Amino acid sequence: MNNNIRQLLQKVNRRMASFLLSIAVIIFFAIVLTAFSLYTLPKGNSNNNAFDRGEKLTYKVYYDAILTGKVIAGEAVFSINNDNKIYDDQETYHIEAVGKTKGAFNLFYKVVDRYESYVAEKDLLPRLFIRRVDEGGYTIKQNVFFEPSTNSASFKDLKNNRTSTLKIPDNTHDLLSVIYYARTLDYSDAKKGDMYSFNFLIDDTVYSSSIEIMGRKTISTSIGNVKCIHMRPRVITGSVFKDEYPMNLYVSDDENKIPLLMSTGVIIGTVKMELVKYSGLRNSFTALEKN
Repeated sequence: MNNNIRQLLQKVNRRMASFLLSIAVIIFFAIVLTAFSLYTLPKGNSNNNAFDRGEKLTYKVYYDAILTGKVIAGEAVFSINNDNKIYDDQETYHIEAVGKTKGAFNLFYKVVDRYESYVAEKDLLPRLFIRRVDEGGYTIKQNVFFEPSTNSASFKDLKNNRTSTLKIPDNTHDLLSVIYYARTLDYSDAKKGDMYSFNFLIDDTVYSSSIEIMGRKTISTSIGNVKCIHMRPRVITGSVFKDEYPMNLYVSDDENKIPLLMSTGVIIGTVKMELVKYSGLRNSFTALEKN
């Protein structure tokens, strides 16, 4: 294979790999706010009518371009396991996300990433976050213990034998817990131009970000036509994303608030992550139009 083509494919695959589970970094949504104003999420929320143990969401990750059509790059699975471990004297949801490349993409940039979050049922805040990353030989092994009552978190880097304790703002989440927390909130009055803000922890640093509501629309997906809320998140710029708002997200406009489709541009074409299978939903999938 021509070296220039190989280098181009490697760049595209690095972008795909980062997109595969960095979708968890790109927080899907937060609490509904007054139009054109910006606030942080309130502390704690025990009113969960959106999800339950046994839920499983499977996504295909693919590259889409005029020259190639749709090329499957990987798979991401988000699930809520049936166990109920006790952390900080709290019963917890055990949430897990696993992402991996598939087929020929493993030849260029193999990815196997796993994220786990133990989220307290009482306030839907994380108590333990586990991050295991293997992206083209680059590995991360981290654990974070959260103590919301003292606004602190204990970070442990198992790979580099590094530990630290840091103060965190109210309602700070990890990469997974914030997605599920936000699914419990009411978006019935959300409208175009509304802005949302949130705090989340990556490594041993707290980041603040925001998301903009773009409106509502019905989109065509692998599972059928679905009524959705269209959103654009602000992401961390750097080696992966140059634009603060590079991505479009579509979330089911019903009680489940399931992420349906995410897309972002790459060097040539678009990388998309699309729901292809679902099971164990807490509520009827009313956003899915009947044939």
